Amino acid sequence: MKNIWVLGLLTILLGCKSMRSTSDSGSSAFSTYQEDLSSSLPEYPDYKAQTVESTANTSSSSAQSVDGQLDEVQRRLVEKNKADPYFSGFTVLVFSGIDRNQAFKTQDELKMYFPDLNPEMQYQQPRYLVKVGQYTYKIEAQKAFSQIKGQFPSARIIQDRFQRKEYVAPTPDSNAPIQN
Repeated sequence: MKNIWVLGLLTILLGCKSMRSTSDSGSSAFSTYQEDLSSSLPEYPDYKAQTVESTANTSSSSAQSVDGQLDEVQRRLVEKNKADPYFSGFTVLVFSGIDRNQAFKTQDELKMYFPDLNPEMQYQQPRYLVKVGQYTYKIEAQKAFSQIKGQFPSARIIQDRFQRKEYVAPTPDSNAPIQN
């Protein structure tokens, strides 16, 4: 048993010594190593050789083309918004439940505690919803939510769809045939 211990200790010592000697010789062996990769690297043109005049012409024409593209995108978005009767946004949901009397009570309490807010009640079968505000961004709804949260702890901000105020429904063409 004693021989096994001595043999194990001797193996460990020799292993550590051999690792130390290889690391010393390895660093000195590669200290003079050099490699030329210039033949495999891509070549790029020298941009400093171009004249300032040519760069000024291209930048002004590209800016004009980008401006034209942005104007076109903006025009298409405005047309799409006019054609779409609804937009997505956020509202503060104060009450949601099937008890009609509780919904009316919540709406009255909202009017009493927060006269500047205009609560709206909706019925989505089988439940009543009492909501406050129509906000495009969630951060806008946060102000009303923080006011209401103290009095109505179950209030929360939800996503909703609203009808646009500026939406004008297309009028039926008098020459178009009537479909049944």
